[in-house]
Amino acid sequence: MNFKDTPTGELFNANVFSKAVMKQRLPKPVFATLSRTIDAGEKLDCSTADAVASAMKDWAIEKGATHYAHVFYPLTGFTAEKHDSFLSPDGEGGALAEFSGKQLIQGEPDGSSFPTGGIRVTFEARGYTIWDVTSPAYIMENPNGTTLCIPTAFVSWTGEALDKKTPVLRSMQALNIQAQRILKLFGHTDGAMVSSTAGPEQEYFLVDRNFYFARPDLLNAGRTLMGAPPPKGQEFDDHYFGAIPDRVLAFMLESERELFKLGIPVKTRHNEVAPGQFEIAPMFEFANIATDHQQLLMTTLKRTAEKYGMACLMHEKPFAGVNGSGKHVNWSMGSATQGNLMDPGDTPHENAQFLLFCAAVIRGVHKFQGLLRAVVASASNDHRLGANEAPPAIISIFLGDQLTDVFEQIKGGGANSSIPKGTLTVGVDVLPPLPKDAGDRNRTSPFAFTGNRFEFRAVGSNQSIAGPLVAMNTIVADSLDYCATRLEEATGGDPSKLHGELQKLLTEIINEHGAVVFNGDGYSDAWHEEAEKRGLLNLKTTTDALPVLQSEEVKELFGKYAVLSERELSSRLDTYLEQYCNSISVEVKLTLEMARTMIFPAAIRYQNELASTCANLKMLGYEFDTDTLDTMTSLVKALQDSIAELEATLEEPETDDLLAEASNYCHVVLPAMGKVRSIADKLEAVVADDLWPLPTYQEMLFIK
Repeated sequence: MNFKDTPTGELFNANVFSKAVMKQRLPKPVFATLSRTIDAGEKLDCSTADAVASAMKDWAIEKGATHYAHVFYPLTGFTAEKHDSFLSPDGEGGALAEFSGKQLIQGEPDGSSFPTGGIRVTFEARGYTIWDVTSPAYIMENPNGTTLCIPTAFVSWTGEALDKKTPVLRSMQALNIQAQRILKLFGHTDGAMVSSTAGPEQEYFLVDRNFYFARPDLLNAGRTLMGAPPPKGQEFDDHYFGAIPDRVLAFMLESERELFKLGIPVKTRHNEVAPGQFEIAPMFEFANIATDHQQLLMTTLKRTAEKYGMACLMHEKPFAGVNGSGKHVNWSMGSATQGNLMDPGDTPHENAQFLLFCAAVIRGVHKFQGLLRAVVASASNDHRLGANEAPPAIISIFLGDQLTDVFEQIKGGGANSSIPKGTLTVGVDVLPPLPKDAGDRNRTSPFAFTGNRFEFRAVGSNQSIAGPLVAMNTIVADSLDYCATRLEEATGGDPSKLHGELQKLLTEIINEHGAVVFNGDGYSDAWHEEAEKRGLLNLKTTTDALPVLQSEEVKELFGKYAVLSERELSSRLDTYLEQYCNSISVEVKLTLEMARTMIFPAAIRYQNELASTCANLKMLGYEFDTDTLDTMTSLVKALQDSIAELEATLEEPETDDLLAEASNYCHVVLPAMGKVRSIADKLEAVVADDLWPLPTYQEMLFIK
């Protein structure tokens, strides 16, 4: 493709079966029916499926497609797809291209071969994929052909969710129902669907593929299990927003063009804080589409990086000693007629509707802080949270000066003013004055209000955003339900009573749940002490956080709004605990393998060289010291001891208690792994460079 001759505007949505394409190709009644389902959340009329399938097939074949695939998102957190050909024998030696409405609506992958937490077992294998009409189909290109990809939900034969998408759609439906009740109280009865929106900021690392394949830990675990810090790290703050290296920029440009063709509205690219770390951020989309697009974005980045001789690392902490990677999920909600319901305007103290929605978020986050911590819990994200590069494991809300002041006024009896925005001048005549926000930003807060949205900064870079979105949608739906019920009962349908009753409700919420609001330094030790006094949870590890999923209040929450049944919720707890155990089990095996077969032999060779040198010098009568040899001998012995200690931790008796197994990995195995790493990193600083078997941090982070 000649990038100069193909404007970006022509690329956008080029490979998407968008509403514009549907309008061109579908009969008007069919298009009108589909539009009502997509835009207003009405039930899908399945009788239109054959017409849609025919148009979709013709469009895909025109773009070179030979196969179609139902794409779904199982509990692995990654993408799954089953490909089927359009072609079927015609009985006369030829073939016909066929694609029916039934094939569009439903597929049947094996329901027991994915993580199910016991919902499906090997002898109960049936599962179904179901067409999600609200997320557009698209063409995935390959040098040898193209495939029509159809976003779907994935459920068991019993109708239980086996995927990430289904709960997202259920939670969006619950949020819309409760938001409509609030809007009705304010006189907005048009029924325009209220949807949550999301804009996830994806951070990632790039390393040369030669280094990647020379590191068994990166290849198998996604992070370095050994590696001494380089002489220079990120202490100069010179990588953040720095000039993007040519090879990296070329990769970014091609990635963006591929994403544009898939209708993914990527907006921002830049160097991140750590050397070798970068970020890409899209604009806001409906939450379910943002979830699908986020998975596509990660896949596209990884595939494109290969073409430029690099590996794209999504792990939350691929390198120790420098910043890890997150995925800040910017969350809001709105409708076609009301716009962004999280926009406070210039005078938020006068925007009663906004204040109610904002208070609902405050209540939800405080009441279900443990749930928000649980949905970002993983073995990999544990390395990042609370490490003075990411939010602490304590969930709190940053509101900023302006909103904090408004809610303080509400506590005191009523808000009468808002801190105004100002103008910033820097004393240089040629530079124009700038509009100045009414408050600062806080990078240390896990859940920060940033002008017209909340930014959930604790989400890990390798995670699906589905879990966090399900939690945010549902806890806010619960709060809106609470607020609507209180106001409906208190006003009895009399609009004149709304203002007074709303003031009472807002005062109650901020008094009962204001403890979760914190505008200070989330990295400080003082905050940990203060948070404990406020009664906020500090769930430092995955094994501390995941049990929240089996608490009665979380079961009741998801059951009440039909987002997750008790069985579906239990299946997720079992699946995530098993994934935690499996992740660390792989890392232990890698640590032992690398220590035995790479680090130990290199250390012995260098020790032998030193010993031979000392012996030769002694024979010649030269004076010499054995300091380096003594250090090597001590470290080699320490390495052998640490390997034995790590092996011993694996001799724990097997148990069916997943939480107990996970706790053992967390509190016994990981510290033992850390000891092996500590000795290996000390050896790296002593062993001759030509003998060291692994690419170093200096090479991986700085050679681009």
